[in-house]
Amino acid sequence: MALLTMNTESKFLRSNQAFTVILPDMPREEDPQEFYSQRRALPVVWLLHGTFGDHTDWVRKTNVERYAARKGVAVVMPSGLNSNYSNWSRFMLGYDMYDYLLHELMPLVYNWLPISSRREDNFLAGLSMGGRGTIKIAASNPERFAAAAVLSASPRDFSDLTPEFFRSGDVFAARLEGMVENAGGLEAFLASEENSWRVLDEQAGTGRLPRLLFASGADDDYVMTTLRPFRAHAEEIGLDATFSIREGFTHEWDFWDLAIQEAFEFFGLPDIDVDMA
Repeated sequence: MALLTMNTESKFLRSNQAFTVILPDMPREEDPQEFYSQRRALPVVWLLHGTFGDHTDWVRKTNVERYAARKGVAVVMPSGLNSNYSNWSRFMLGYDMYDYLLHELMPLVYNWLPISSRREDNFLAGLSMGGRGTIKIAASNPERFAAAAVLSASPRDFSDLTPEFFRSGDVFAARLEGMVENAGGLEAFLASEENSWRVLDEQAGTGRLPRLLFASGADDDYVMTTLRPFRAHAEEIGLDATFSIREGFTHEWDFWDLAIQEAFEFFGLPDIDVDMA
């Protein structure tokens, strides 16, 4: 595979931004001049990292490059700081990650690289914070993606959220408090795309959503406490989603290396005949 790192100034992030792209190699039997002169529109997986990560995480800590080679698929991995893939317009000069992904990075990639913009060729996946970003982006922009894989994350029901929660000591409370404040208060937060539980309620049964995979390690106690009620709720509202729980794994890279392979299979990407030596 070809591995690219691109650095560009971003309008939405108000800074220089790096992202990594995996592209299929030229088959060895091909003529380079003929191969590189062809206009291609490759299927693409948009792959999001977790908290404390960056655009290098997936390449450094999994074998995603080899898995992509088997499928002949491009993979785009942005850096999102600890933004939850949200807009933070009041952070310094502004850091609007949600808008950057949809309205800057994707147009750049579609127009500068041999990557397809068609819905049927676009897939979204992420782990932990990237999983929350995945379901938020996929649910609120279903026309963009054929399928999405949410790894080690789950929507949460915020319908009974109270100020007392932020003093409860919950591991998610401090982050959520900042997100609520950033959205302009609890009412605005609940009405926004950040509340993916509500968005899925509205989209379930419409036929507009991408195919959805939720995967977690069975020993990932924090995720499972939210995934179990969400799975029950998904059944109640008729949400077409696949749930995959692997025994013996927690919130760890050993699981995510397996989970991204499962995601590629779930996306329906066929294996290609490629020399992996």
